[in-house]
Amino acid sequence: MKKLSFALTLLAAAALVGCGGSNDYTPPADATGERIFSTACSECHKPLKGDVAMILSQSVANKDALKNKFQNGSMRMPAFPNIQGEAADRLADYLLSNSEVQ
Repeated sequence: MKKLSFALTLLAAAALVGCGGSNDYTPPADATGERIFSTACSECHKPLKGDVAMILSQSVANKDALKNKFQNGSMRMPAFPNIQGEAADRLADYLLSNSEVQ
């Protein structure tokens, strides 16, 4: 039983590596929302099917909430504080146009 608990603890710790914290990615000035997504986000958020980038909850299915989420991060998602201004708008617009809302 102790071995199982230890193994589960290690597995949970491994799953959390890279979560939270901050990422220093800065998009090029001319980067499209799709390019920013594929560079900064797709490591964790794989496109689901066809042109669906993500499935968004109602609580983040608006531009301000999305920008807050990717700029400040969350418990399981690193912050991307350098995605600002027009780049942030382009990423949020891309996500809103290419995601499903549940």
